Amino acid sequence: MQMERMDTVLAARGVGKQVSSPEGTLAILSDVSLDVRRGESVAIMGASGAGKSTLLALLAGLDEPTTGAVELAGADLGRLDEDGRAAVRARHVGFVFQSFHLVPSLTALENVMLPLELAGRRDARPAALDVLGRVGLAGRVGHYPRQLSGGEQQRVAIARAFVAGPDVLFADEPTGNLDAATGGRIMDLLFGLNVETGATLVLVTHDHSLASRCGRVIRLDAGRVVGG
Repeated sequence: MQMERMDTVLAARGVGKQVSSPEGTLAILSDVSLDVRRGESVAIMGASGAGKSTLLALLAGLDEPTTGAVELAGADLGRLDEDGRAAVRARHVGFVFQSFHLVPSLTALENVMLPLELAGRRDARPAALDVLGRVGLAGRVGHYPRQLSGGEQQRVAIARAFVAGPDVLFADEPTGNLDAATGGRIMDLLFGLNVETGATLVLVTHDHSLASRCGRVIRLDAGRVVGG
Protein backbone atom coordinates (compact mmCIF):
# COMPACT_ATOMS: atom_id res chain seq x y z
CA MET A 1 0.00 0.00 0.00
CA GLN A 2 2.83 2.35 0.87
CA MET A 3 4.56 1.56 -2.42
CA GLU A 4 1.40 2.43 -4.33
CA ARG A 5 1.22 5.74 -2.46
CA MET A 6 4.85 6.55 -3.29
CA ASP A 7 4.18 5.81 -6.96
CA THR A 8 1.40 8.44 -7.10
CA VAL A 9 2.64 11.79 -8.40
CA LEU A 10 -0.75 13.49 -8.72
CA ALA A 11 -3.99 12.98 -6.79
CA ALA A 12 -7.37 14.66 -6.44
CA ARG A 13 -9.74 13.90 -3.57
CA GLY A 14 -13.35 15.01 -3.86
CA VAL A 15 -12.41 18.10 -5.85
CA GLY A 16 -15.15 20.57 -6.75
CA LYS A 17 -15.09 24.00 -8.34
CA GLN A 18 -17.94 26.48 -8.13
CA VAL A 19 -18.16 29.99 -9.55
CA SER A 20 -20.73 32.76 -9.24
CA SER A 21 -22.82 33.64 -12.27
CA PRO A 22 -25.81 35.92 -12.92
CA GLU A 23 -28.01 32.83 -12.58
CA GLY A 24 -26.44 31.90 -9.22
CA THR A 25 -23.73 29.45 -8.21
CA LEU A 26 -22.47 27.31 -11.09
CA ALA A 27 -20.74 23.98 -10.42
CA ILE A 28 -17.98 23.46 -12.99
CA LEU A 29 -16.55 20.34 -11.30
CA SER A 30 -18.15 18.07 -8.71
CA ASP A 31 -16.53 15.42 -6.50
CA VAL A 32 -13.62 14.54 -8.81
CA SER A 33 -11.19 11.97 -7.42
CA LEU A 34 -8.27 10.42 -9.28
CA ASP A 35 -4.71 9.15 -8.93
CA VAL A 36 -1.97 9.45 -11.54
CA ARG A 37 1.23 7.41 -11.29
CA ARG A 38 4.76 8.43 -12.18
CA GLY A 39 5.51 7.99 -15.86
CA GLU A 40 1.86 7.45 -16.79
CA SER A 41 0.17 9.08 -19.80
CA VAL A 42 -3.40 10.16 -19.09
CA ALA A 43 -5.92 11.88 -21.35
CA ILE A 44 -8.72 14.02 -19.93
CA MET A 45 -11.64 14.05 -22.37
CA GLY A 46 -15.13 15.52 -22.48
CA ALA A 47 -17.41 17.80 -24.44
CA SER A 48 -16.83 21.54 -24.52
CA GLY A 49 -17.76 22.91 -21.10
CA ALA A 50 -17.28 19.56 -19.34
CA GLY A 51 -14.59 21.05 -17.10
CA LYS A 52 -11.41 19.65 -18.69
CA SER A 53 -9.28 22.80 -18.61
CA THR A 54 -10.60 23.72 -15.17
CA LEU A 55 -9.53 20.33 -13.85
CA LEU A 56 -6.09 20.72 -15.40
CA ALA A 57 -5.70 24.15 -13.76
CA LEU A 58 -6.63 22.70 -10.36
CA LEU A 59 -4.31 19.70 -10.71
CA ALA A 60 -1.45 22.02 -11.67
CA GLY A 61 -2.08 24.44 -8.80
CA LEU A 62 -2.96 27.30 -11.16
CA ASP A 63 -6.35 27.61 -9.45
CA GLU A 64 -7.80 26.53 -6.11
CA PRO A 65 -10.71 24.11 -5.70
CA THR A 66 -13.83 25.18 -3.85
CA THR A 67 -13.93 21.77 -2.14
CA GLY A 68 -11.58 18.81 -1.87
CA ALA A 69 -7.81 18.52 -2.07
CA VAL A 70 -5.06 18.18 -4.69
CA GLU A 71 -1.66 16.64 -4.04
CA LEU A 72 1.15 17.23 -6.53
CA ALA A 73 4.58 15.62 -6.17
CA GLY A 74 3.92 14.99 -2.49
CA ALA A 75 2.73 18.54 -1.73
CA ASP A 76 -0.80 19.24 -0.49
CA LEU A 77 -1.53 22.32 -2.61
CA GLY A 78 -4.35 23.44 -0.33
CA ARG A 79 -1.88 24.01 2.50
CA LEU A 80 0.25 26.36 0.41
CA ASP A 81 -0.14 30.02 -0.50
CA GLU A 82 0.31 31.21 -4.08
CA ASP A 83 4.08 31.56 -3.66
CA GLY A 84 4.26 28.02 -2.31
CA ARG A 85 2.22 26.63 -5.19
CA ALA A 86 4.38 28.55 -7.67
CA ALA A 87 7.49 26.97 -6.11
CA VAL A 88 6.00 23.49 -6.49
CA ARG A 89 5.17 24.20 -10.14
CA ALA A 90 8.68 25.51 -10.81
CA ARG A 91 10.25 22.35 -9.38
CA HIS A 92 7.88 19.69 -10.64
CA VAL A 93 5.69 20.89 -13.54
CA GLY A 94 5.94 21.71 -17.23
CA PHE A 95 3.19 23.17 -19.42
CA VAL A 96 2.35 23.02 -23.12
CA PHE A 97 -0.65 25.05 -24.29
CA GLN A 98 -2.59 25.33 -27.54
CA SER A 99 -1.34 28.87 -28.17
CA PHE A 100 2.38 28.23 -27.43
CA HIS A 101 2.83 31.14 -24.94
CA LEU A 102 6.34 31.97 -26.10
CA VAL A 103 7.88 35.36 -25.26
CA PRO A 104 8.00 37.12 -28.66
CA SER A 105 11.05 39.26 -27.80
CA LEU A 106 13.17 36.21 -26.91
CA THR A 107 14.85 33.74 -29.25
CA ALA A 108 14.01 30.05 -29.16
CA LEU A 109 17.10 29.46 -27.01
CA GLU A 110 16.23 32.30 -24.62
CA ASN A 111 12.63 31.08 -24.29
CA VAL A 112 13.86 27.63 -23.26
CA MET A 113 16.52 29.04 -20.93
CA LEU A 114 13.97 31.24 -19.14
CA PRO A 115 12.62 28.77 -16.53
CA LEU A 116 16.15 27.64 -15.68
CA GLU A 117 17.35 31.21 -15.27
CA LEU A 118 14.38 32.01 -13.04
CA ALA A 119 15.36 29.01 -10.92
CA GLY A 120 18.95 30.26 -10.67
CA ARG A 121 20.43 27.39 -12.68
CA ARG A 122 23.93 28.12 -13.97
CA ASP A 123 23.68 25.52 -16.73
CA ALA A 124 20.71 27.19 -18.44
CA ARG A 125 22.36 27.65 -21.82
CA PRO A 126 23.85 24.14 -22.31
CA ALA A 127 20.71 22.50 -20.93
CA ALA A 128 18.50 24.53 -23.29
CA LEU A 129 20.73 23.78 -26.28
CA ASP A 130 20.58 20.06 -25.47
CA VAL A 131 16.80 19.87 -25.28
CA LEU A 132 16.33 22.03 -28.40
CA GLY A 133 18.53 19.54 -30.21
CA ARG A 134 16.37 16.69 -28.93
CA VAL A 135 13.23 18.30 -30.38
CA GLY A 136 14.92 18.87 -33.74
CA LEU A 137 15.59 22.60 -33.50
CA ALA A 138 19.37 22.74 -33.20
CA GLY A 139 19.47 24.91 -36.31
CA ARG A 140 16.79 27.35 -35.14
CA VAL A 141 18.01 28.36 -31.68
CA GLY A 142 18.63 32.01 -32.65
CA HIS A 143 15.23 32.50 -34.30
CA TYR A 144 12.42 34.51 -32.74
CA PRO A 145 8.88 33.04 -32.50
CA ARG A 146 7.68 35.15 -35.46
CA GLN A 147 10.38 33.51 -37.60
CA LEU A 148 9.19 29.99 -36.74
CA SER A 149 6.29 27.93 -38.07
CA GLY A 150 3.48 26.89 -35.73
CA GLY A 151 4.95 23.43 -35.38
CA GLU A 152 8.40 24.85 -34.62
CA GLN A 153 6.93 27.20 -32.02
CA GLN A 154 5.22 24.27 -30.32
CA ARG A 155 8.52 22.36 -30.35
CA VAL A 156 10.13 25.31 -28.55
CA ALA A 157 7.27 25.23 -26.03
CA ILE A 158 7.81 21.50 -25.50
CA ALA A 159 11.55 22.02 -25.05
CA ARG A 160 10.82 24.73 -22.47
CA ALA A 161 8.39 22.42 -20.68
CA PHE A 162 10.89 19.55 -20.46
CA VAL A 163 14.14 21.44 -19.87
CA ALA A 164 13.92 21.45 -16.07
CA GLY A 165 13.09 17.74 -15.87
CA PRO A 166 9.49 18.00 -14.63
CA ASP A 167 7.70 15.20 -12.81
CA VAL A 168 4.45 16.10 -14.57
CA LEU A 169 3.82 17.68 -17.97
CA PHE A 170 0.38 19.22 -18.47
CA ALA A 171 -0.65 19.65 -22.11
CA ASP A 172 -3.89 21.51 -22.89
CA GLU A 173 -5.02 20.86 -26.50
CA PRO A 174 -1.36 21.04 -27.66
CA THR A 175 -2.22 20.42 -31.32
CA GLY A 176 -5.28 22.68 -31.46
CA ASN A 177 -3.58 25.35 -33.60
CA LEU A 178 -1.74 22.94 -35.89
CA ASP A 179 -2.64 21.05 -39.04
CA ALA A 180 -3.13 17.29 -38.73
CA ALA A 181 0.30 16.27 -40.03
CA THR A 182 2.18 18.76 -37.84
CA GLY A 183 -0.01 17.89 -34.85
CA GLY A 184 0.82 14.22 -35.32
CA ARG A 185 4.55 14.94 -35.26
CA ILE A 186 4.14 17.08 -32.13
CA MET A 187 2.32 14.26 -30.36
CA ASP A 188 4.97 11.74 -31.45
CA LEU A 189 7.48 14.06 -29.80
CA LEU A 190 5.45 14.44 -26.60
CA PHE A 191 4.84 10.72 -26.18
CA GLY A 192 8.47 9.98 -27.02
CA LEU A 193 9.68 12.37 -24.32
CA ASN A 194 7.13 10.92 -21.89
CA VAL A 195 8.77 7.51 -22.33
CA GLU A 196 12.34 8.78 -22.55
CA THR A 197 12.27 11.03 -19.48
CA GLY A 198 9.72 9.21 -17.33
CA ALA A 199 7.73 12.43 -16.89
CA THR A 200 4.01 11.92 -16.34
CA LEU A 201 1.90 13.29 -19.20
CA VAL A 202 -1.57 14.70 -18.50
CA LEU A 203 -3.21 15.61 -21.79
CA VAL A 204 -6.46 17.57 -22.20
CA THR A 205 -7.92 16.84 -25.62
CA HIS A 206 -11.16 16.33 -27.53
CA ASP A 207 -9.31 14.22 -30.13
CA HIS A 208 -10.12 10.52 -29.67
CA SER A 209 -7.12 9.41 -31.73
CA LEU A 210 -4.76 11.32 -29.42
CA ALA A 211 -6.50 10.05 -26.31
CA SER A 212 -6.22 6.46 -27.56
CA ARG A 213 -2.42 6.79 -27.47
CA CYS A 214 -2.48 7.45 -23.73
CA GLY A 215 -2.30 4.68 -21.18
CA ARG A 216 -5.58 5.80 -19.63
CA VAL A 217 -8.52 8.06 -20.47
CA ILE A 218 -10.45 10.03 -17.83
CA ARG A 219 -13.82 11.17 -19.17
CA LEU A 220 -15.69 14.16 -17.80
CA ASP A 221 -19.38 14.88 -18.29
CA ALA A 222 -20.93 18.01 -16.79
CA GLY A 223 -18.07 18.31 -14.32
CA ARG A 224 -18.10 14.72 -13.08
CA VAL A 225 -15.81 11.78 -13.86
CA VAL A 226 -17.82 9.20 -15.81
CA GLY A 227 -14.98 6.93 -16.89
CA GLY A 228 -11.29 6.26 -16.28
